[in-house]
Parts: sequence; structure tokens; C-alpha cells
Amino acid sequence: MVVATIKCVVVGDGAVGKTCLLISYTTNKFPSEYVPTVFDNYAVTVMIGDEPYTLGLFDTAGQEDYDRLRPLSYPQTDVFLVCFSVTSPASFENVREKWFPEVHHHCPGVPCLIVGTQTDLRDDPSVREKLAKQKMQPVRKEDGDRMAKDLGAVKYVECSALTQYKLKDVFDEAIVAALEPAPSKKPKCVIF
Repeated sequence: MVVATIKCVVVGDGAVGKTCLLISYTTNKFPSEYVPTVFDNYAVTVMIGDEPYTLGLFDTAGQEDYDRLRPLSYPQTDVFLVCFSVTSPASFENVREKWFPEVHHHCPGVPCLIVGTQTDLRDDPSVREKLAKQKMQPVRKEDGDRMAKDLGAVKYVECSALTQYKLKDVFDEAIVAALEPAPSKKPKCVIF
């Protein structure tokens, strides 16, 4: 039996929690120290109805040093998770300024979800205080919803890799987005 594979690539600024998101989802454990990523990938088998699928999860490095290397992981992508931290308004702005343009340039028509990470820190007093000193506040859910609509993303979802709050939902939504519209019609990313 051939198991269909869904390729899901995770992009976003450095240190917004992309790797933690993947490790927490695939192992049910939260990694304790920060490790910058070059490229890692993970594969999990998921059941959609009665059909097994392999969900191939591709991590990328958000740091600018990798801007030329990162697109090498884009070919044949079925769905992108464009991540930012709800505690970092700058990473949220970069969804619009950097990540959406990059993904659409290389992979026009491939569905994207915008993912707000680190929701467990949104109400953390020290985080709020630090942001308030810069006349900022954590990114609200309605801001994420609005950006998803403005940019034509499939939807906005948010989660915490630490507490696993809505973590599974992020990947369930990614799978649904990758499988709709009918796989035969949906473009896969191709780089010439």
C-alpha cells in the first residue's frame, strides 16, 4: 500500500518557536534549550478518516544568513506554516514584510497558514512589562485573524508548544489545507 505524503514546511523569524512547535508535536516533549536550526525534518503518520498519510515536517532557519539556502527546502511543498511569536510584534510584521512574499515568490498558489506561537507567554507579566516599555503589547488573536484575511492565508491559528494548547489543531488544519482543493488540481512548489 502506498501512503500519500503531505509536505509541510515551517517558516518564520529566528527564535519564534518553530523547532519547539515541531519537537513538541512529534515527541510530546518540550525542548528546554534554544538550538538554532539549519534544516531538520520530521515525519509522522496521521490518519485522515481511514486513510494513512505521512506528514513530512520540514523545519527551516529564520535567520537572514540562511536566506539563500532556505528555499532549497521549498520544492514539492503542499502547505506552509508561517510562524511568528505572539510576544514579538516584529516577528508578526515580518509575516507580511518577509515570509509571505518569500513563500509566494517561490511557491505561488501553495496554501499557507499563519501560526501564532508562544501563546502561554501572552499574559506573562514580565513579557507584558518588557513590551510596554517599548510601547508595544502582545499580538492579539484578532490581529492574526485580520492578517490572515488580508494576505489570503488559509486561516490564522495559534498555539503553545510548551503547554500543547491547540498544538494538534495547527497540524490538523495544515493537513486539511494541503488536501483541499483536490490534490490533482493544487499546485506543488517547483523551483526552476
